[in-house]
Amino acid sequence: MASPEHDIDPVIDPVLEPVLDKDGVRLTVDDAIATVTLTNPAKRNAQSPALWRALTEAGRLLPGSVRVVVLRGEGKSFSAGLDRQAFTPEGFDGEPSFIDLARGSDAELDATIAEYQEAFTWWRRSDLVSIAAVQGHAIGAGFQLALACDLRVVADDVRFAMRETSLGLVPDLTGTHPLVGLVGYARALEICVTGRFVTAEESVQTGLANLAVPADQLDGAVRDLASAILAAPRDAVIETKALLQGAQGRSLEEQRTAERASQARRLRDLAGLGD
Repeated sequence: MASPEHDIDPVIDPVLEPVLDKDGVRLTVDDAIATVTLTNPAKRNAQSPALWRALTEAGRLLPGSVRVVVLRGEGKSFSAGLDRQAFTPEGFDGEPSFIDLARGSDAELDATIAEYQEAFTWWRRSDLVSIAAVQGHAIGAGFQLALACDLRVVADDVRFAMRETSLGLVPDLTGTHPLVGLVGYARALEICVTGRFVTAEESVQTGLANLAVPADQLDGAVRDLASAILAAPRDAVIETKALLQGAQGRSLEEQRTAERASQARRLRDLAGLGD
């Protein structure tokens, strides 16, 4: 299905003064909701190290009032993945090329990839709920950026694909862990090694996406979801997210213990007996 001829409207009022607007990333804040927008639709929001650093900076600049972060991309595609310029011998201006990186020491290469990964990790902070609003193509690094968020609302024209393996690489921007957690090992392996497209319908059926809507309803659906999250007390949301994030790494008995401790904190807080 071809992408419809439209641009996605911002979730947050575009007249808001940006907190950050650089290297293809814009951050706006409206009280409890922050919106991070990829702003290079001419290149289908292709990603680069400069963009990753800007995403990391956006996370650091979030005010304490923010409870929900919406991630979106301008134009017809969420993100077509890594800018192909990265695969050229010259790479990006002022950046080491992939060839240069490969020639570095193990420690240097590891440190560089770790720096890139920082752009994909802060979305899972326990004090935030992050929502990716995904339309059009979300390929490779774009797919992994959507996976970095807690929740995904997709347009009916969405096309997810993990193309790294097809290029002789691996997905290394923190996407493998959430992908396996969402769709299971066998399906995650098949998606990654074939590089095929995952449609909106399949993404909802497999748990990859929470909701699929017509493209012109995407921002409204995200806005409704954000409002529903904000309707619950912040501390209860934080405790619940922490419980769910840790559940897979705990035994049933350990999870029961964690639930009791969390509920005790909530009850004391509600009774005015918290620290």
